[in-house]
Amino acid sequence: MFMRHRYNGCLELLLEHISHESYQIKESALCALMQFAAMEGKFPLQDMDWSEHYSFPRELIQAVVERLLSQEEDMALLISRFQEYLDMEDVRYYVMSSVRANVGRVMDKTKGAVMPIYQNNVFALLSNINMPSQESELTNYLVKQEAKHEDWKAAKLKEHKRAFERLWLGFLKYKLPSSMYKKVLVILHDSILPNISNPTLMIDFLTAAYDVGGAISLLALNGLFVLIHQHNLDYPDFYKKLYSLLEPSVFHVKYRARFFHLANLFLSSTHLPVYLVAAFAKRLSRLALTAPPAALLMVLPFICNLIRRHPACRVLIHRPSAADEVCDDPYLMEEEDPSQCHALESSLWELQTLQKHYHPDVAKAAMAINKPLSQQEDDISELLELSTYELMERDLKHKQSKTVPLEFDPATQLLQGSGGVGVLGLNFSLE
Repeated sequence: MFMRHRYNGCLELLLEHISHESYQIKESALCALMQFAAMEGKFPLQDMDWSEHYSFPRELIQAVVERLLSQEEDMALLISRFQEYLDMEDVRYYVMSSVRANVGRVMDKTKGAVMPIYQNNVFALLSNINMPSQESELTNYLVKQEAKHEDWKAAKLKEHKRAFERLWLGFLKYKLPSSMYKKVLVILHDSILPNISNPTLMIDFLTAAYDVGGAISLLALNGLFVLIHQHNLDYPDFYKKLYSLLEPSVFHVKYRARFFHLANLFLSSTHLPVYLVAAFAKRLSRLALTAPPAALLMVLPFICNLIRRHPACRVLIHRPSAADEVCDDPYLMEEEDPSQCHALESSLWELQTLQKHYHPDVAKAAMAINKPLSQQEDDISELLELSTYELMERDLKHKQSKTVPLEFDPATQLLQGSGGVGVLGLNFSLE
């Protein structure tokens, strides 16, 4: 009993040192605790044969997790060091269970209030969890179970995925700091959705992320798009939300290239309703009137590609009376519903206006509608990243003709041109 008290005192001291100001001491304390955990598994302090957890020291792992998920200190660096142990199957399983319980307890205590430091620590720990793809990969364990290994939950991939799903859903159901939505959405498709049995359960999180605005809304729509196409999610407001993101500022934000890359992907289907494609083409044309040249060189081929995919939209550029009815354009720019904006009743007169743009490349691109559009779409991938600086550099490097042809009257002698006519006589007269 005396040695047990001394051992527990040592563990408490090491747990306190995880919050030490020196990283070297933190790291040493963490490694020592994990070594103690391995020894507890090999030589359990009490008989665990009756328990479903077998001889794994889950209480010690739970205490380590609580220290790593500090509410006052950023533990991201130490958590990255802890990843070495997360690659062990049993540690990963019990860490996921411990984190889920910790998140529920802490967030319920604060009534779901945003806790940036704590939630960043939780995300750092969750993002370091690499799930195996096959059960045969479950071979690395901190504690070797000699008996009933096949019945151990930590040795079953199905149980790992169940714990992983509950962990992420439990974490994402609370409001997150604005900066964290982007971090989660970036890893959503590759690291989270493949390991969730029912990915459509992420709909609440993606809807909340869309309401944040900006680049986060775009990433949220990308997540919804994956759920719609790969997991048969029914989300009728998807294109309405995408349409509402088309604002004048979209040409000036730093995620412009990603926005139009994804928009091109979302609108690539030839089965979209004609009114919907016409609404996007018309709105982009209207926004193009105030867009910078670098953005116009990308948007104009984008609009032409939409018309190529949907020949029924050619009426927008072949409406005979469009030039005389510009002032009576039926298109409603303020309408948020693409089905109610009357785009099909309008025309793309904005493209004809841009044919008189001050930049020659923009004017040339706008003139593409003056002749029949080819079946092959324009490749806009190289234009997505085009900036104003690159456009100016390209214009400055444009080679000028070395010889400039001039028409002039060669002089044969001083103040006298060819034919014997004096220069003064040509320009001055008393009459």
